Order: sequence, then C-alpha cells, then structure tokens
Amino acid sequence: MSERAVRIEPWGDHDLPLLERLLGDPAMMEHLGGPEARDAIAARHARYLAGAERDPQFRVLLDDAAVGWVGYWERDWRHEAVYEIGWSLLTAQQGRGIASAATAQALDHAATRRRRRFAHAFPAVDNTPSNSLCAGLGFTLLEQCEFEFPPGSSMRCNDWRFDLAAGR
Repeated sequence: MSERAVRIEPWGDHDLPLLERLLGDPAMMEHLGGPEARDAIAARHARYLAGAERDPQFRVLLDDAAVGWVGYWERDWRHEAVYEIGWSLLTAQQGRGIASAATAQALDHAATRRRRRFAHAFPAVDNTPSNSLCAGLGFTLLEQCEFEFPPGSSMRCNDWRFDLAAGR
C-alpha cells in the first residue's frame, strides 16, 4: 500500500457514523472488550472533538473514503508523561497496510509537536495484526502488562514504545 493513497485528516463533526461502525461492531472490538454502546460512542466522539488540540484524533482516508481512525493522547505511564496511540480500521480494509501508513503519519505528527519523547501502544497480546504493525513501524516491545480497558476490566497487553525523537 502506498502511503500516498492513505492520508489522515483531523476528526470532524461528521465522523460519528464512522466511529459507530468501528466501535459498535463486535468483530472490530474483539480485542477491546466488545462493542461500545451508542451513547458511549457519542460521548467518545464529543471528547475527540473537544480535545482536538491536546489529543489529536484523525480519520483515515483511502482515496478520499473514510476507512478508519488513528489518534494519540497524553497519559501518564510508569511515572512518565507519554502519548498513547491507537488505531482502528474497517474490517474490509484490514491487511492492506492502511493502518500502518496512517499510524506512521500520526507518529510523524506527534513527533513534530515535540511535547513527548515516547508514544506507547498497548495491543492485546493475542492481537497479532496490531502487534505486527508495532514491530513493523519500529516500536520496541518493552513488556507484557495488565491494562485497564474498557474501564473496570483488565486485559493482557504488550507495551510497545516508539521513540518520537529518533523518528522512523
């Protein structure tokens, strides 16, 4: 997949239906505790819009069609201020390098801000595609850890770290 065919744009008011398709689908949310309820998705959409300056979220476009989401946000991890990064792609678009291209663009965006040294991703240990994406983009696997997601639930994740200062 050519990175030129894939681009990211800031999340907008009109992106709620895309988020509903991504987060409301049981297959899409298999590794993240199951689908989110409509009201939770609407609240997440509102947070994406309200926090755009501090915690950028992006729609993923493939030849001008919205096919997914990628974003990063500030968090404290192991007593250090870092970014956490995440992504989601519609099922029909998976396995084509789109998520990797979009995530690379989001990492470049985060690096240009120079606010945090590291970005972390926390895919479930059994989420082979997301773990492969991290390895392919040059993240370093630090450890397996317990991670609370969704709130109130614990999942076993890999802690992948990307050095934003070093780049890709």
